[in-house]
Amino acid sequence: HPGYGFLSENADFAAAVIDAGLTWIGPPVAAVQAMGSKIEAKKLMAAAGVPVLDELDPDTVAAAQLPVLVKASAGGGGRGMRVVSDLTDLSAQVQAAGREAQSAFGDPTVFCERYLPSGHHVEVQVLADQHGTVWAVGERECSIQRRHQKIIEEAPSPLVERIPAMRERLFEAARLAAGAIGYTGAGTVEFLADDDGAFYFLEMNTRLQVEHPVTELTTGLDLVALQLQLADGERLDAQPPATRGYSIEARIYAEDPARNWQPQAGHIHLFDVTCATTEFDLLTRTGIRLDSGIADSSTVSIHYDPMLAKVISFAPTRRSAAGVLADALARTRLHGLTTNRDLLVNVLRH
Repeated sequence: HPGYGFLSENADFAAAVIDAGLTWIGPPVAAVQAMGSKIEAKKLMAAAGVPVLDELDPDTVAAAQLPVLVKASAGGGGRGMRVVSDLTDLSAQVQAAGREAQSAFGDPTVFCERYLPSGHHVEVQVLADQHGTVWAVGERECSIQRRHQKIIEEAPSPLVERIPAMRERLFEAARLAAGAIGYTGAGTVEFLADDDGAFYFLEMNTRLQVEHPVTELTTGLDLVALQLQLADGERLDAQPPATRGYSIEARIYAEDPARNWQPQAGHIHLFDVTCATTEFDLLTRTGIRLDSGIADSSTVSIHYDPMLAKVISFAPTRRSAAGVLADALARTRLHGLTTNRDLLVNVLRH
């Protein structure tokens, strides 16, 4: 099981696992390869009938097409991403994005697309078995971000809840995307949507998402267990379970928002989420789940991602889910490091 780090989307690693005679708990190598390049993935999705934003050649972008978004083809997590509103800045930003992409992913290829200033980041969790059944098991909205990286994720999406028939169109597009590459296992099809409910394919994450707990809590599904079962050849039922309630996840990062999100490192003396009902498990009533990579006396180094823990709420409504989560974070004791905890509380109470 490759987790959700870079190895989970590394086609060469997936092939090596299979060549070693082991079971790869993920999609076929060809599916990982197909989604590994954003440029090629968008071409595949367009051919399958999935809505996409047109790719723009950085060398031919005109003033009338601004603002544009510069993106790394092999990228993720916001690395290599730039918003450009002035044509005179485009060349320098493309070069800078290419350098960042080369450093992060070993591939400097970048491209441009139309920038949606009021964009919503909406994604669909899919599960597919080896017998042709593809589930769309609910959507998540991850629009609250910093540096193009998610900090708060929720299910269901407030945008999708507001727009009539958007969920049906979104789920159909996600199933088309998975079917187009012969997908199996758990994956996420990500879309960029505007305020009116029009949406466009962004990318497909051929792995478990960091924010998968909000889908687990609103569907009652254990997505990791399902990954194991699907890799073992088990069949899905004809239809996924209905969703229920509302779930919000907040990512606690070792960083200082007041100092331009400066990363923090050091020793954690105490970490106590006093309101947590369960860890790494499902909830059936209003409560708090904790998925953590730290404990008392942990040391946070400079060599890894700054995410320390995920605190997730479940409640009947969005308002109550936000309130319960804000309260849990406010009561959390995390001594020894500066984190974004206060920012998360303020956002949830806004």
